[in-house]
Amino acid sequence: MSAGLTHIDKNGQITMVDVGHKSETVRKAIVESFVRVSSRTMALLKENALPKGDVLTTAKIAGIMAAKKTSELIPLCHPLFLSFVDVRFEIDDQENLIRVEAEARTIAPTGVEMEALVAAQVACMTIYDMCKAVQKDIIIEKCQLVHKSGGRSGTYEKKG
Repeated sequence: MSAGLTHIDKNGQITMVDVGHKSETVRKAIVESFVRVSSRTMALLKENALPKGDVLTTAKIAGIMAAKKTSELIPLCHPLFLSFVDVRFEIDDQENLIRVEAEARTIAPTGVEMEALVAAQVACMTIYDMCKAVQKDIIIEKCQLVHKSGGRSGTYEKKG
C-alpha cells in the first residue's frame, strides 16, 4: 500500500478502509456553504411567495435526508448511524446571500464530515431548485468544513 493513500490496497486497487479496529468516539462536523440570489428572489423567499412554496423548510428537510444517504452516494464512505443532523440558515439581506450551515453528529469509528458536506450541498441545491422559476443565475459558492471534532486527528476549527 502506498504511504498516505488509505483507499488503495497493496495491489493498487481501490478499497474501503477497514475501521473495525478503531474505537468509537463522539464525532461532530459542521459545514457552511452559501447561495447568492437576486434582491427580488430574496424578497420572494422571505415573504414565502415563491411558486414552489417554503424554500428553507424544504431545503432543511432535503439536507437532513441527504446526510442519511451519504454512504449510498459516495462509493467508499462508511454507512453511519447519525445521532443528530441539522441544517440552519442565515439571511444576509445586504449581500442577498443565504448561509447554509449543516451539522452532523455520530458515535462511530470514522468521521462524519462527508455527511455534513452532503447535507449542506443538497440544501443549497434545493434552494436553487425552489427558486429557479424566478431566477436562473443563482450561485452556490464556498462550501467548506468549519468545525470537526472527535477521532484521532482531534479538533479542527476554520480560521477567520
